[in-house]
Amino acid sequence: MKLIFELSRPGRKLTLLPPCDVPAYTLQADLRKAPPHLPEMSETGISRHYTELAKQTTGVNDGFYPLGSCTMKYNPKINDEAAALPGFTNLHPLQPEATVPGALELMQALQESLCAITGMDAMTLQPSAGAHGEFTGLLLIKAWHTSRGDTARTKIIVPDSAHGTNPASAHMAGYDVVNIKSDANGCIDLEALKAACGPDTAGLMLTNPNTVGIFDHNILEITKIVHEAGGLCYYDGANLNAVAGIVRPGDMGFDCMHLNLHKTFSTPHGGGGPGSGPVGCKEFLRQFLPAPVVEAGPEGVHFAVPVHSIGAVRSFWGNFLVLVRAYAYILELGKEGIPEASENAVLNANYMRVKLAKRYQMAYDHTCMHEFVLTLEHEKHALGVTAMDIAKGLIDFGIHPPTMYFPLIVHEALMIEPTETEGRETLDYCIDALCQLYDAAEKDGSGLHGAPYTSPIGRPDEVLAARHLVLKYDFGGGES
Repeated sequence: MKLIFELSRPGRKLTLLPPCDVPAYTLQADLRKAPPHLPEMSETGISRHYTELAKQTTGVNDGFYPLGSCTMKYNPKINDEAAALPGFTNLHPLQPEATVPGALELMQALQESLCAITGMDAMTLQPSAGAHGEFTGLLLIKAWHTSRGDTARTKIIVPDSAHGTNPASAHMAGYDVVNIKSDANGCIDLEALKAACGPDTAGLMLTNPNTVGIFDHNILEITKIVHEAGGLCYYDGANLNAVAGIVRPGDMGFDCMHLNLHKTFSTPHGGGGPGSGPVGCKEFLRQFLPAPVVEAGPEGVHFAVPVHSIGAVRSFWGNFLVLVRAYAYILELGKEGIPEASENAVLNANYMRVKLAKRYQMAYDHTCMHEFVLTLEHEKHALGVTAMDIAKGLIDFGIHPPTMYFPLIVHEALMIEPTETEGRETLDYCIDALCQLYDAAEKDGSGLHGAPYTSPIGRPDEVLAARHLVLKYDFGGGES
């Protein structure tokens, strides 16, 4: 498919805009050295170009999208309709507080719902994504230690199976990262945790179920060990999709956490956004929350500034329309529907795990939560077929590849998360596709090295693409 600049022809144009009805403004001549490079096309050409782009784009409306830990599930259309209501879309972030009571009430209601689901006492809706929420939560932990004069606590403990954003967020917050190993079941090694905890421990970052899809049954012991050492416990909410409405991080002993509204509460986040990562905390951390927070008082809902706030962590009030979608989703499911969604996510994952265990080796062959991990380490050496080959082969079946080569503690890993929104027929189709690919690998795995064969492009040279990025169109003469 050609780029839009390759389709452009000088002088070809269309008229879509009415005549300008306000005085024209001309930029100063020295502000632009040359006219902007804009494509020149007819209306028909533009329409066909973007239609073809849409045909080549894959999303949850096109087929199964089993990305592990990413929860690319269907976004109910009623959520989009709620977020498109003029009363929400026409708001301006600089409007006076008194003119937006409905938005404030929605935010307050969402905060209360998220606190009820997570077992937290207070919530900020500011953070824009999960990693942003991690950073915010770590700033709360740091502010608490600092307020007590406990400045010797410089280390954050992170398991070796953690999301890569965990150590990155800890480092950004000014902490040293202590990595601890997992045990044979993919959970935290308690002895390693005890050895890592001490007077310099600021806290622990953990998600439960963890990154390999296992619920750590030692979770109360884990948080107790950290608390006894004087540290706080941070919950990475990336995998809340498996336990929402069933068990609460606050009851596990966690002091603060983030939620991924763009995962657990339905807004698809493919392509980098939009995201939302609210942070919840226990009562003793409320005073440090980013300002402003939404509070209910005698005169109604209003913005307030916590007494020892760490300050704003982003402009304005977060990705507001994602908040609207999340609240619509919570209202739609209700108290009964939220745990049912979690139960279905766990059921779907275990259904696929058991069926696939007849061909594939499981990294941890016992009951999982919402996702499970395959390992093709044996097949790589015995058959010459890698996890990448199997993942690329799925594209020829119309299935988006699962997460590849993560978590890092599993060699040749494929992480599969079917989510709660897929029916049995879809799961069976994916299972059959994976079994066919395994059979092909056993007969002659060389055929998989070139997959996919039916997609708009074949398998790219990923090393070349990573080392020689082409991010702009060359108009000639060194211009771009």
